[in-house]
Amino acid sequence: MISRRISLAFGAALLAGRPAAAQAWPTRPIRMIVPFGIGGSADVAARFLAEPLQQALGQPVIIENRPGAGGTIGADQVAKVAPDGHTLLLMSNTHTANETLLPNRPYVLLRDLAPVAFVNVAHHVLVVHPSLGVNSLAELIAYCKANPGKLDYASSGPGTPYHVAGEIFRAMAGIEITHIPFRGSNEARTALIAGQVPMMFDAIPTMAELARGGRVRALATTGPRRSPLLPDAPTVAETLPGYEASIWLGVMAPAQTPAPIIERLNAEINRIMSLQATRDAQLRAGAEVNPMAVAAFGDFLRQDIAHQAEGIRISGMKAN
Repeated sequence: MISRRISLAFGAALLAGRPAAAQAWPTRPIRMIVPFGIGGSADVAARFLAEPLQQALGQPVIIENRPGAGGTIGADQVAKVAPDGHTLLLMSNTHTANETLLPNRPYVLLRDLAPVAFVNVAHHVLVVHPSLGVNSLAELIAYCKANPGKLDYASSGPGTPYHVAGEIFRAMAGIEITHIPFRGSNEARTALIAGQVPMMFDAIPTMAELARGGRVRALATTGPRRSPLLPDAPTVAETLPGYEASIWLGVMAPAQTPAPIIERLNAEINRIMSLQATRDAQLRAGAEVNPMAVAAFGDFLRQDIAHQAEGIRISGMKAN
């Protein structure tokens, strides 16, 4: 009986200590791992969140870029750290695509990482180097059909939303183009501007400025409606009905991170993203916000994994 009482008391003490530990969080700086290069959509979003999160939580939020292997290096790093709320992952639909595209990755997304919050969603623009001599999406498709396999397209890496956008475009247009992966959007963009690669899908805000300067030609955007940042560019769907491609961003933590910490992070990120000033800034950057509860974001991730798997199956894409 005495032994049982001691056991019960010890168990009660452990349970009581869990909320206390969560309430004490954070006790040191928080690292937000961005598994992509500096200057990309995920990096910009992480740095946007860092300051208001730091003010809300009372600890520095430090951004660390860990690019490589289609986002798996940074994701695996977060999956393997202590689940104490001091390390987070700024992830994208690259990671939901990788669940199908990279079967040998060293982690399983919804087993080893926990959903925290949705951040934003944005669409892309398909651009070409002016030297290609095409002025519309229809002309590009006609050129590709007349010259099968001649054109390459750049992306920020295997399994990234820009790669997925290119492969689904290839399949729906019935053309042959070759994927050339780079280590990040900056490298791919530099190659395009230099004329080393003739086309790519990329972020609308960045490419809009380059298009206005004549350094690239914007042929079409990938959303359901024309972008206010490129109002003269038609959507891909106006030529290929049903086509849509986007990049969305979210935050995850190591699995087993205490629920009170995840709920606090979700509440703070949703509050920041719901501010009118934030919404306005996101729209100017070509993105939209859509705050979700933790459970809703988890459901969204599961649905997107299935959606990405279907797109990958239809396109027959590989992680080259």
